[in-house]
Amino acid sequence: MAQYAIMRFAKQKGGFGALEAHHERTKAKYVSNPDIKIERSRYNFHIVKPEKSYRQESDSRIAEAGCKTRKDSVRFVDTLITASPEFFKGKKREGISAYFGTAVEFLSKKIGKDNIITAVVHLDEKTPHMHLCFTPITDDGRLSAKDIIGNRTQLTKWQDEFFNHMVRKYPDLERGKSASRTGRRHIPTRLFKQAVSLSKQATHITAILDGIKPLNAGKKRDEILALLNKFFPKMEAFETQLKKYGRELNLLTKENISLKKRVNNAEKSSIPKQLEDAKLRVEYDALQTFVDKLPEDIKREARAQAEKLRDYQR
Repeated sequence: MAQYAIMRFAKQKGGFGALEAHHERTKAKYVSNPDIKIERSRYNFHIVKPEKSYRQESDSRIAEAGCKTRKDSVRFVDTLITASPEFFKGKKREGISAYFGTAVEFLSKKIGKDNIITAVVHLDEKTPHMHLCFTPITDDGRLSAKDIIGNRTQLTKWQDEFFNHMVRKYPDLERGKSASRTGRRHIPTRLFKQAVSLSKQATHITAILDGIKPLNAGKKRDEILALLNKFFPKMEAFETQLKKYGRELNLLTKENISLKKRVNNAEKSSIPKQLEDAKLRVEYDALQTFVDKLPEDIKREARAQAEKLRDYQR
């Protein structure tokens, strides 16, 4: 089965606190990410550990370089480094650490070791991965993520260089197809996790609906309304995010129909990942079906209550 080295960038203009809480595991619970096993967070480790908060680390680097900033400046870049799950099978902590250490060596050369704010490895989710945050300061002292990361053509070059660096030490790795060649953007992992979380809520609400009887109808109705008051705002936010990836979702729909027919041909090694991606569309369609099948009176009341709550919070 194919094993890929994976590197993704996410430009950040702010949001230091939320990302730091996630990366450094400073919260006692992570409801939005059910994949995190907080009891395993003690096994996470740093390759580069920040001495101060992410904001302080970034601000000090920007000030030291004398960079000019604007309100919309990208102040740091969150880089996700990982590999296909198969790559990590059988590897102990030392082997996992060596892989991510090799990745840090590559980024240190590309963006400057002193620009790295943190590099923390998470072992408390399904697949080991590293979040490396850096301040995008150019060699001539400018704050410019655009110049460092660049456009799609430059991103392809980044991916080529990253693969070439990693494959020297890990010859079993393969180079995946880049977005610039496939014309397809990466769909953020958080959307897959949101779909799974919403599907679990929908299943729970459906079970309560199925259990309504004349004697418990009033109590169950109140319980369902309370759950829907939480479900609808999250569902709306989820749909808003999905709209940005309309083309990708349409591709996923077509793939979901055809991929299973091809599992025995020469492309077998890439099928599991494609099938997993295609599940997002399936989950979304199932959620829409769930909403459509809700009793109209309950749906109207739940949406009305959610709207009142939004107006109150404004």
